[in-house]
Amino acid sequence: MAKQEQNPFKKLSGIRVFYPVIIGLGVVGYFFFREFKPEAFDVIAFNTRTYCLILLAILFMATRDIGYMMRIRILTNKDLNWKQAFRVIMLWEFSSAVMPSAVGGTTVAMIYVNKEGINLGRSTAVVMATSFLDELYFILMFPLLLLTIKVHKLFAVGIHPGSDALSLMNEFLWFAVIGYSLKLIYTIVLSYGLFVNPRGLKWLVLGIFKLPFLRKFRYAAHLTGSDIITSSRELRKQKFGFWLKAFGATFFSWSSRYLVANALILAFFSVSDHLLLFARQLVMSNMLLLLPTPGGSGVAEAIFTRYLSDFIPVKAALVGSIAVVLALLWRLVSYYPYLIIGTIILPSWIRTRFAKQK
Repeated sequence: MAKQEQNPFKKLSGIRVFYPVIIGLGVVGYFFFREFKPEAFDVIAFNTRTYCLILLAILFMATRDIGYMMRIRILTNKDLNWKQAFRVIMLWEFSSAVMPSAVGGTTVAMIYVNKEGINLGRSTAVVMATSFLDELYFILMFPLLLLTIKVHKLFAVGIHPGSDALSLMNEFLWFAVIGYSLKLIYTIVLSYGLFVNPRGLKWLVLGIFKLPFLRKFRYAAHLTGSDIITSSRELRKQKFGFWLKAFGATFFSWSSRYLVANALILAFFSVSDHLLLFARQLVMSNMLLLLPTPGGSGVAEAIFTRYLSDFIPVKAALVGSIAVVLALLWRLVSYYPYLIIGTIILPSWIRTRFAKQK
């Protein structure tokens, strides 16, 4: 059995770590050389205010991770200490950064939790609960934002300020509709498994363990099927306060994440509608869900450059140049740190957690 558990994360290490960096910087470089104009530096000023707001953006990312750590400690009844919670979250984010956005890091997160001392069945239930809470945040926040923001403002890019026109061929609108529908269906199925039919959740987990790099754990997952059912029942029995605290940590975490671009753009320009900018970031995260590249590399930068360009109040000829610079800064704050931290933590974590048992 020990032999069976040797490093199942080979695909997350080595040269694979450089793929998202190469893709992301390649796209930024393409847009930079195609659109960048030296005059852009005339409207970008680096001063004390700029540095303070960039630091604020970094703090928003830090509070996002603190929210995640708080939540996983709540879901494990604090069986994970803060150091363990930090390792799990950093490795989880690292996996999400090097795996396609459509797959994400959830498929290996249960192993991270398990190797920190939580049995596999309970680890699976905890990861499923985090997934449920993440999707619930979007399912609730998106329609709430639509109640306060006109649909054409949220999806139409580059239209005249006084126009209410929104074409049904708008790609941002369709990305949002498809993404929201998928999230809603997934949340309903997951809710059914967690709170109504635990055996259905077991079936879902066994399906996940059919993935090539997880097949060696499939037999163990099958043996712990009863643990999955027991853990799901435990989650269903949790009091309202438990779920309120867990969702509160989720709300804190995701809201902090969506304020990053607000701080970065505000570092250089005034922002007239922070709520709209916040809402567009929420829609962007939904778009990234459907992308095949590692961590959405390349496409994320391209979407940022186009979808948030309306918030750059400069003449049209310079918008593209500045948007590319801000997109790169955005990824430097919200994405690349996880690649660095994960690369540092993962090798030693593998050596200690997958050491051969005698």
